[in-house]
Amino acid sequence: MVPLALLHGAMLAVAPSAPLIAIGVWWNSNTISHNFIHRPFFRRRAANVIFGAYLSVLLGVPQAWWRARHLAHHGIAEKQGTDVGELALQIVLILTGWMALGAMVPAFFVGVYLPGYAAGLLLCALHGHYEHAGGTISHYGALYNLLCFNDGYHVEHHRHPGVSWSRLPAYRHDRQGAAASAWPAPLRWIEAVDLVALERLVLRSRLLQRFMVATHARAFRQACGELPGEARIAIVGGGLFPRTALVLKRLAPRARLTIIDANRDHLDRARRLLHDERVAFVHARYEADVNAGLLDHRSPGARGRPCEFDILVVPLAFDGDRDAIYAHPPAGTVIVHDWIWNKRGTSRVVSPLLLKRINVVCRC
Repeated sequence: MVPLALLHGAMLAVAPSAPLIAIGVWWNSNTISHNFIHRPFFRRRAANVIFGAYLSVLLGVPQAWWRARHLAHHGIAEKQGTDVGELALQIVLILTGWMALGAMVPAFFVGVYLPGYAAGLLLCALHGHYEHAGGTISHYGALYNLLCFNDGYHVEHHRHPGVSWSRLPAYRHDRQGAAASAWPAPLRWIEAVDLVALERLVLRSRLLQRFMVATHARAFRQACGELPGEARIAIVGGGLFPRTALVLKRLAPRARLTIIDANRDHLDRARRLLHDERVAFVHARYEADVNAGLLDHRSPGARGRPCEFDILVVPLAFDGDRDAIYAHPPAGTVIVHDWIWNKRGTSRVVSPLLLKRINVVCRC
């Protein structure tokens, strides 16, 4: 992390910009600085003081103050308390740097640095809020945890604050039902987005409907290849705007489709849009028990019957255990709509604009 902190400083010196300043303040504060707070990097105190001073100037945040505040957040009291001399040094260095920038390049300081710095602090505040909104929450996305040194393992970090970032995944089994989110903390506000409302927006525009069908058709074709001619396919949800059914009717015209949706109004709308006798409609809430099999489409609401579908399609809005679906596919082939960063099995991006991909997993 020390070389990365030096690289961060070099990038700001070579190509400073407001976005780089903002992202740097957020990323470094939640990775390098955060780990330095919990586990100082050097054996010698002098080296830690120097590095803490460097981070203070780089991030515009006194690290001695940040350390005391963050450890208090964990309920940990510093053994020797806050070092007033170290804190004073960091504050002086930060203010000196700011005054130098203001005197030498005032337009840059006011128009670039300060907006970037404020945006970085806002990102940090957003990050901290959503890590704990409604209780401490983890995020297990591989890409985020690779780039942020397992910062997503937040429940595990709170339970074992002294453990190195590299060992946090080993404590995932110790979660005891704690919450997890598909979104990293800075983006967790997206969970409040109403996907049904977005679907209704699509229904108002022929152009949006064509875009949605075309992008999904391309992703399905690339990820699934040639589908079995007379496959039995269950589509969970998707009644409001049945894009998956429209796509599969094109790719596998002889397939037998069953749409399972808990909302009768959505099913009625899908019937009108599809007007195809080969498509069956089941008014029921889909539930999968990996040991008992799928909901049997011949008996709406029943469970525990053997799976009678060759292919199962799971929507982005699926509110069940998506990890269980991936770990134990309840059909021979399962096609899962997921967020763009959750790559599993054979995968293709639907559209970067939609932040969405489809993953195809098969039962062994």
